[in-house]
Amino acid sequence: MGRRARGRRAAATATLLAVTVTAALAAGCTSGSGTPDDGRGSSSASERGTSPSGAGPSPLAVKLDNAGSARPHTGVGAADVVYVEQVEGGLSRLMAVYATRVPETVGPVRSARESDLELLRQFHRPTLVFSGAQKKLLPLIDEAPLRPVTPSDAPDAFYRGSDRAAPHNLYLRPGRIAPEAPGRAALTTGFRYGPAPAGGTATASRTVRYPAARFTFTWSDARDRWLVGMDGAPATEADGARMAATTVVVQYVRIRESGFRDFLGNNSPYTETVGSGRATVLRDGRAWDVDWKRPKATDGTAFTTGDGFPVNFARGQVWVVYAEAS
Repeated sequence: MGRRARGRRAAATATLLAVTVTAALAAGCTSGSGTPDDGRGSSSASERGTSPSGAGPSPLAVKLDNAGSARPHTGVGAADVVYVEQVEGGLSRLMAVYATRVPETVGPVRSARESDLELLRQFHRPTLVFSGAQKKLLPLIDEAPLRPVTPSDAPDAFYRGSDRAAPHNLYLRPGRIAPEAPGRAALTTGFRYGPAPAGGTATASRTVRYPAARFTFTWSDARDRWLVGMDGAPATEADGARMAATTVVVQYVRIRESGFRDFLGNNSPYTETVGSGRATVLRDGRAWDVDWKRPKATDGTAFTTGDGFPVNFARGQVWVVYAEAS
């Protein structure tokens, strides 16, 4: 069923509240200057294709704004995996993946990128939630083996917060599109969990830099976690909770130009997550230099020591930070 047909069905059954929310979202997708959210429009700009469907556990992936104006975030602490990627202008964007828990609210939601499609191929028909995308990218999203969800697809699942300006204030109510958590079986990432490998180097903190953003992970014995810092400040959620991960992976990848640009003409970086290379795994206050390998897009990523032994992660939230290989 195409998006236009789905829209007619939704309109026939929507309540007055849903209509009101739809109108509010349409108004909120522009900033005070009238510039569309990220200059990319919404999925309603083109009504094409069909959404994949199928049996099997499917995770929920949400693209998150990470500009300073978008912080603090909401709902990130409930994610099983948080991916960090570089975007236009050397800034960063997050993708939070949920399988074992679905929080009440997640946000702020922001736009998708071409490399998200490759990253998500490792999952079985995941749901990708995003605010919109560059118009030429929308057909690729519709052709990908995933379920795309934007405010135009499920208006009652989104709302605009009043504590900050658009486009940094779009939030998702995940329960309205994913009423139940699919479970750990949906996390077909290739990650292994268990005892730490031998060796490693005692590490108090690790910083990853993008041209216009940086992340610092500082080990806390008291929390048994890596505390997350962004751009020199502690990263917290809206409820004041400090963002923290049990395992952090700094994965060195090729970051190249894509075939897409933002509304200012800046090229959208493409993060290549298929292939092989080096990575650093942080857990238990120690660091391991390892190898990573993902032979094809439908595979998860394997992390191994230099002699080929699998590297186990600590149970809990994993952050994967994609850094440019030198």
